[in-house]
Formats: sequence, C-alpha cells, structure tokens
Amino acid sequence: MIQPGKVLYIIVCAAGPAGDVGRLVTMAQDEGWTVQIIATPPALNFINVPDLERQTGRPVRSQYRTPDEPKSPRADAIIIAPATYNTINKFAQGIADTYALGVLSEAPGLGIPVVVLPFVNSALATRAPFQRSVEDLRAEGVHVLFGPGQFEPHAPSSGGDHIDAYPWKRTLTELAELFS
Repeated sequence: MIQPGKVLYIIVCAAGPAGDVGRLVTMAQDEGWTVQIIATPPALNFINVPDLERQTGRPVRSQYRTPDEPKSPRADAIIIAPATYNTINKFAQGIADTYALGVLSEAPGLGIPVVVLPFVNSALATRAPFQRSVEDLRAEGVHVLFGPGQFEPHAPSSGGDHIDAYPWKRTLTELAELFS
C-alpha cells in the first residue's frame, strides 16, 4: 500500500505515447502519489508542459537546477514511460548526459525502485545492445516491463497505431506489487 505523500518521478522520453503522460499522472495521483515530471530534452516537444505543471503543481524538470532553485523532493519510486531505445541503453550503460539520465544513474545505488515501460519497435527490440541493456538493468533490480504479457514491441513505422493501447496502468500495478 502506498503511503500518502510518497513521491513518484515520472521520466518521460520522446516517443509517441508521451503526449498522454497526463493519464499516468492522474492514475498515480489517484493512488496517493505526489508526482514530479522529468522530461528528456527531446520529450519537451512531445508533452504539454504547462498542462502537466498545472496537473502536478510542480515544474516539469528537464535540466539540472541552478543553485538558487529549490530541490525537488526525493523520489520514493521512478517510472520511465514511455522509455525509448536510446534512454534504456544509456541508463544501462550508466551514461548521465541529461538530467533525466543523471537521476536514473543514481537510483539503483540509492535503492529507489525503478519501473521501465518501453515503447520501441521490433527492429530495435531485437538488437543485441537493447537485449543486453534489458538484462543488465534487470540484474541491478530495475523492473523492465518487456516481454510476453508486459510490453510487446510494435512493427517498425507502426508506433502511431499503438499509442492508444500503451499500458500506462501496468507501471503502477508493478509499483503496487513492489510496495505491498
């Protein structure tokens, strides 16, 4: 059971479903989470920042804060959705070249549960680097929702046909299992 006031970081990447991340925010808030949106820089072109800031009551973060800006509350859990091929591979390799990846790089070492819901096509999902990244993240305790019954990659050039079926709720179900 989630305790009221628990902080959930939702890291959103530049993939088709990103424009609907507000659906996940609503579901998380309904379950008692305080939500902080962190967007990869390219994701800013996919989301409605003012709407998400109104919805969460918090600024959408995509850059490191300046010293005079207040810190975000520490995350109790992190969801990456939609997670791109690029972000999954960089996260697995420990690359921290954006604010989002910097947050992710520390999370396993801090014991913060991370749930990853990919949105990749089958051509990318079958690549050896991606397969290794999924395995490496799982070995570190990251919950990657990839494979039968979790997330199935779509055919190349068909991502737009799968946006409405993106299983946002599956991420919260996974978190609920981790916190039960």
